[in-house]
Amino acid sequence: AQGCGQNDSDITTDKAQNFITEENKNEGTTDWQLTRVRVDGSKYRTKLIEGYCSHQSISKGEKINFYVSTDPGRDFTLDIYRMGYYEGKGGRHMMNIGPLKGTSQAVPEKTSLPEQLRECNWTSSHSMVIPDDWLSGVYLGKLKTIPISGEDPYWESYIIFIVKDDRQADVLFQCSDNTWQAYNRWPENESLYTHPQGAHIPGVSVSFNRPYGMYCQIFEHPLSMGSGEFLLWEYPLCFWLEKNGYDVTYGSNRDCINIDFIRRCFTFLSVGHDEYWDIEQYNAVKEAINMGTNVLWLSGNSVFMVSPFSNDAQGNPGRRLTRQGSYGELRAEELASYHELFGNLREAAPDERDIMGVRSVVPFNGGGDWICTNPDHWIFKGTGMKKGDFIPGLVGWEHHGDPDFNKPGLEILAEGMIWSSGDVPGKYASVIFNGPQNNFVFNASTIFWSQALSQPPGHILPWSHWSRPQGTDQRVQQIMHNLLAKKG
Repeated sequence: AQGCGQNDSDITTDKAQNFITEENKNEGTTDWQLTRVRVDGSKYRTKLIEGYCSHQSISKGEKINFYVSTDPGRDFTLDIYRMGYYEGKGGRHMMNIGPLKGTSQAVPEKTSLPEQLRECNWTSSHSMVIPDDWLSGVYLGKLKTIPISGEDPYWESYIIFIVKDDRQADVLFQCSDNTWQAYNRWPENESLYTHPQGAHIPGVSVSFNRPYGMYCQIFEHPLSMGSGEFLLWEYPLCFWLEKNGYDVTYGSNRDCINIDFIRRCFTFLSVGHDEYWDIEQYNAVKEAINMGTNVLWLSGNSVFMVSPFSNDAQGNPGRRLTRQGSYGELRAEELASYHELFGNLREAAPDERDIMGVRSVVPFNGGGDWICTNPDHWIFKGTGMKKGDFIPGLVGWEHHGDPDFNKPGLEILAEGMIWSSGDVPGKYASVIFNGPQNNFVFNASTIFWSQALSQPPGHILPWSHWSRPQGTDQRVQQIMHNLLAKKG
């Protein structure tokens, strides 16, 4: 991309000198990447070594448990990495744990219809208190079996958790971990979409008390095994924000049902594939907008499924997620297509456009170019973009459209066609509108937005609906700098 006003490496923020910039001066490593992963016959798990954590997110000074199974039984090690920029290597080694005793832990039976829940109750393999000097961030735990002989191979997978805090920060990065879990097929092709009564029936639950299986929704990525969807859709933004020294803190979907967790930050980010929301989170984000928080929807198919949290069998809060229905309203021309896909999955729920400006539209998925339609708007300053210029393949594989022109000051920034399955047409729209406190809400209207921000080690560009993004683009980087610099 030509004509950008600044090089990406030239822009940092002042406040970050105390936190993100200082953190990323620590020695980096690429050893956080998996080397040897073997998917078993189910296609969705690696029973050789796999695990999960007791918390989606956790604070300093709190205890977290790691539940690990190895089959056959092997001793193993656990190396924990904080994900960021770190000299371009993408991670910092925080701790080595082990050797630990590994045993095969049972796959639970399903609960009865319609719930069909699998929820592990494994024995803890290790517990630890989060150190006081661990900065908020996304942490990967790399599990690795210890060979019993020179001819015995080692095997690896991840566990993942978020360290959160309560400090004031410029940017809140909300990981879309509800949606990671909704599509998690561990152990035998058992996500919210593989129910014997249909892919979209209400009343079906999943539990965070299970490993993340291999991601295989639109393309296979075995070297992300155990990390949910973080490395695919969210990590390029994390890498870019920390490279540029933005004052960012991290949280889970569940953290964001708390308005105070959001309001301590100037800007809230929804990232990647952010489909499943408890209505309490919807209400919290709506209130945050009304109180002056900027919101950037760097995501697609967001706030689509009404999905409340509940306790697990041991009474631990927020460890189950249940699909109850969907947000918003459909147009008459969409009803037949919606009913064919989703049957009677409807619920009296708010219109997601009230907090996003746009919504998920039929067809729900596809691919296309992100086409500038409003080049004089301030978000395009320094990009050199003219009307009709486009970012190739940036829209996908799910998007938003149907702008709500009743939102104050709503403007379309980019719009155009997507094609589902390569040739079924649809339309997307990227918008911005005003909040009531001189704040704003931006919607990129694509899951793929972060693909244009950075290319971290090991990253694989996605391919879906016969379309793909091209990777790093200075114009998108400049748009992000403009959005994050806007203070009202």
